[in-house]
Amino acid sequence: MGKSKSLVGLDIGSSSVKAVELAVKPKGLELLHLGVAKLPPEAIVQGAFLNAGAITEAVREAIDAGGIKTKTVATAVSGHSVIVKKISLPTMTREELEESIRWEAEQYIPFDINEVNLDFQILHTGEQEGQMDVLLVAAKKDLIDDYVHVITDAGLRPAVLDVAAFAVENAFEGNYQVPANEVVALVNVGSQTVNINILAKGAPAFTRDISTGGNAFTEEIQKALSVSWEEAERIKIGGRAREESHDVVPHEVEQAVRGVTENVIGEISRSLDFFAATAADSRISRVMVAGGGSRVSGFESVFQGKTNLPVARLNPLERVVSTHKIDADLLEEWGPSLAVAVGLAMRRVEA
Repeated sequence: MGKSKSLVGLDIGSSSVKAVELAVKPKGLELLHLGVAKLPPEAIVQGAFLNAGAITEAVREAIDAGGIKTKTVATAVSGHSVIVKKISLPTMTREELEESIRWEAEQYIPFDINEVNLDFQILHTGEQEGQMDVLLVAAKKDLIDDYVHVITDAGLRPAVLDVAAFAVENAFEGNYQVPANEVVALVNVGSQTVNINILAKGAPAFTRDISTGGNAFTEEIQKALSVSWEEAERIKIGGRAREESHDVVPHEVEQAVRGVTENVIGEISRSLDFFAATAADSRISRVMVAGGGSRVSGFESVFQGKTNLPVARLNPLERVVSTHKIDADLLEEWGPSLAVAVGLAMRRVEA
């Protein structure tokens, strides 16, 4: 039995692996360790692990870079192999629901029920008497196996498998005061996937993953300027072009980025509109954006203009104290991308 009760939050994204370890201190949460490793392009495509060896290596690299000794990890899945549905069922005990959940789930899940792992959470009694709201989660076994193999091959032990959108919610609730009556849309923009989680009455009311993200910006800049992928990435997040890139025309970059921003936000906006149409009594009061893909210039203002909703950045380290050991530049560069990893690392903290 180890003395450490902490859990490493391991976010295996499509362009990088982020590892975070937190500790509970009298003044609140402390960021003990942070390790990051880049993934080669197309190691993960649309959630599928195409290069397991490279992903395992990146997991090891992130753990080593962060000086992390804890072996127990929490990780998160997302994408089209994960289904999250809020359903209304007749009131029953947890035991009764455990017996009938597979049958109930078959009506809502577009996969063979034998090919998925199921979980559920009873949210609260429904609006109607005799009914209760249940959050149903299904993930394809193939996807789960991919994560488990990569993590165990890296010499770690997977203890918690979460959904990325819920991990972002965890990071949000751990860092901000959330009025119970407020409806907040959390939007995490990754490289290939956007996680949307709309919270109402303190619980997920609508969850959706969209296949778009930060890579779309990089591809557009690469095409517009005929530069390498790495150079386009650098320009995307701050226009810090290399010395030899004097020919980079800000106007061309701006045009390329703005076109993609409008497309990505258009996709997100359609999901928010769908929620608004199906939950007439729940009006979204604000949007919190996170993820590396949301760092492009003008993202928040275009989002606000498109949706007419207040948009702010979610800082996953807002209330987390950082130890002096962690490099300030590393924190500044990766901080906005840590919502999933921080939310995962908080899992044991709550236990």
